[in-house]
Amino acid sequence: MTVHKNIQVAVADDHTLLRNALARLINSFENYKVLFEASNGQDVKEKLSKHIIPDIILLDVNMPDIDGYDTAKWIYKNFPQVKILALSMFSDENIIIRMLRLGAKGYIMKNAEPEELKLALDSVLHKDFYLSELISGKIISGLHKDMDKPNEPVSLTEKEREFLKWVCTELTYKDIAGKMFVSPRTVDDYRNSCFEKLGVKTRVGLVIYAIKHNMVEI
Repeated sequence: MTVHKNIQVAVADDHTLLRNALARLINSFENYKVLFEASNGQDVKEKLSKHIIPDIILLDVNMPDIDGYDTAKWIYKNFPQVKILALSMFSDENIIIRMLRLGAKGYIMKNAEPEELKLALDSVLHKDFYLSELISGKIISGLHKDMDKPNEPVSLTEKEREFLKWVCTELTYKDIAGKMFVSPRTVDDYRNSCFEKLGVKTRVGLVIYAIKHNMVEI
């Protein structure tokens, strides 16, 4: 399928040299263009409030004035169509899980290779989430710490449980429909049912639930 328009990306990081380097790198990716750069959360808010709306925002967690946590929460509430890819130099599981719960679609380290950044952008755009093997491992580690007291999983049908297992892969919803031998519309029904039963709103939320209740191995 031919892409006719550039994917608009915003880069928010308080380190000017790194921010500029990331912008140049993203502009070098085919079909991607940096719409704006921001030095902190306040800068992001001002630009989005002027309706300068990107498809994806690469959002640093640690910024002065308004950090990545509060910025992500604000974006998710006011501009839910903007997909957030969290960026950090830290791989602490608490930071990762907190950003995902605040609406980030994925999390990438600042020491990642350029190829991983491109993969993460593509995955967030087309599959609505990105979890590398490292980040998946960190999430599992963090969630296991919260599993001291029993917590029975919500009652799911066999098909919904199968759907959750496929959700934890790199497959798109359309691909999942093919694997389950059902229509894309039926997969949408499984997804919406799981959203309602589990009290989550995103694919990342489904993945976290599946991992926490040992429904899938990553």
